[in-house]
Order: sequence, then C-alpha cells, then structure tokens
Amino acid sequence: MILTVTLNAAIDKRYVVEDYQEGQVNRVKECSYVPGGKGLNVSKPASIYGAEVVATGFVGGHAGNYIEDSLKPFGIKSEFYHVEAESRSCINIWDEVKHVQTEFLEPGFTLTEKDFDGFEQKFRTLVKDAKIVAMSGSVPKGLDGTAYQRLVRIVKEAGKPVILDTSGQLLEMGIQAAPTLIKPNIDEIRMLTGKTCDDINDIIEAAKEIHRNGVEIVAVSLGADGSLVVGEEGTFRAEVPKIDAVNTVGCGDAMIAGFAIGMEEGLSIPEMLRKASAVSAAAAMREETGFFCMEDMENLLPEIKITKL
Repeated sequence: MILTVTLNAAIDKRYVVEDYQEGQVNRVKECSYVPGGKGLNVSKPASIYGAEVVATGFVGGHAGNYIEDSLKPFGIKSEFYHVEAESRSCINIWDEVKHVQTEFLEPGFTLTEKDFDGFEQKFRTLVKDAKIVAMSGSVPKGLDGTAYQRLVRIVKEAGKPVILDTSGQLLEMGIQAAPTLIKPNIDEIRMLTGKTCDDINDIIEAAKEIHRNGVEIVAVSLGADGSLVVGEEGTFRAEVPKIDAVNTVGCGDAMIAGFAIGMEEGLSIPEMLRKASAVSAAAAMREETGFFCMEDMENLLPEIKITKL
C-alpha cells in the first residue's frame, strides 16, 4: 500500500474562458472540480496505475467531505484527520484565446499544535500498514518548518521508505530527517547546497552532496531536458521523447507517483526513473490534472532514454 500525505488538501477548480479580461466580468465556458493538493495529485496516478492507495492529511467542513467523496471513484481510501474549518479551494483559469494560465491558491485553515499531535497519532497507525509513504506540498498555517521533519522521522522509525516533495524551509528542515527520496528542482538544489548549478556537472555534484548527507535517492528535475537521479547505484539521466503536452500542471506529482510505484515494485534506480518519467510524460498528454492513461505510459516506456553518467 502507498500512503500519501496531503497536509493542505484543496478543491481544485478549473475555469476555461475565452479572452480573459482583468477587472471585467468574464463568462466561464467550462468548469471542473477535482480533489487537489500535491499529495492527492500523487494519489490519483498511483491508483490509476493499479496501486492500493490510502490518502491522509487534513480536511475540514463541507469542502473536506467533498474532497473525500471525490476520491472514491479513483478507488482511493481516505484516512484524513478532520478539523471544523473549511478546506481551501484553488482556482486555475485557462484562457483559450491567449493560451495563458492564471492560478489563485487559497491559504486554507490554520492548525494548532493539538491538531498536529492528533494527526501524528493517526499517522503512526497508518504507517504500520504502508509499504511506501509519499508526502508532498505545502502545509497549513500554524505549522512550522519541522512539520515534515517530524513525519519523516515517524516513517523512518517504522523502517519504511519515505518520499518528500516540498520546498523552502520545509524541504531544508525535512532532509535533516533523511527521507529516502527527494525531487528538488534547480532552484531548490541551489538553496540546499549553495552551489550555482550552472551546468549539468554542477547539478550532479550538488545532488551527490545531498546524497552523501543522508538522502538515499536525489532526483533532480531538469524541465524540458528530462531529469537525473543520484543514488547508490550511480548517476542516471532520463531523456523523454517530444510529446504533445496538453497540461503540465501536476506532472511533477505524477513523477513522484511513478517513483513510489517503482519502489513498491522493487525496481532498480534506472528502471524506477524510466517508470517515473513515463508516468509524468503521460500525465502531460491529458487535460485533467493528476490523470494519465496506461496506454500512453506503456507506449512511452521504451522511448525513454536512460543513460548512466
């Protein structure tokens, strides 16, 4: 079972408009509502692949009930900690004429230390049945930079692999607990190491430094240039064939799902990277965030070039 953690879950609302005008009344051509937050954008592709997925984190109010109900069609089991305040909504506006995307991300509710203590107790129980734990995204107001650090330690104490995908202070403090895998982008790896990372060799050396400091697998996003992974088996680079990308939002989360699946299947690092890259690219080919088609992934798998550096 893959356990996903979304501390700041949301309802993601996508509005499709024609020629969006700031300061004017804009008619929405199409709208959709899906359960969101980075951890849930890991849950959905992992479940589509066929993995057993349990989602946890915080939800609240009627919006929280909607999030849980919306996960049922995916076959995802909800084990959220409930609070009274309403879960947030995040709005994505896609202008069909200008081909511009605008996002509005609500901050969500504020948690207390008592809330987090209650969640930790629930989390310890859920971790016992998990094979892999993947925690992603921001945290609600009221929690500090130690939130993920505390959760990573719980998973490590249980002897389970844990993936951490976050940013800023949460990432900086989270890696002190030595998660199994992190997936920083170039800016994040610069923040963690102080290196300029102006070329591929600098990036590799920075990733190796993080690896030496206790993170077992460091996967670095290179944008359109693919990604690379540093681990005990060596350094590997993935190059993805050119695809007709429709929606790149959530593709990084789909990649985390691919890594979690690869870990659960016991794949080697290069094969895990291949699978994660294929899931991510397949997700970019579909309009709905956190969604991919198995046929697309299977077609992409043999086309992805993995090179040992």
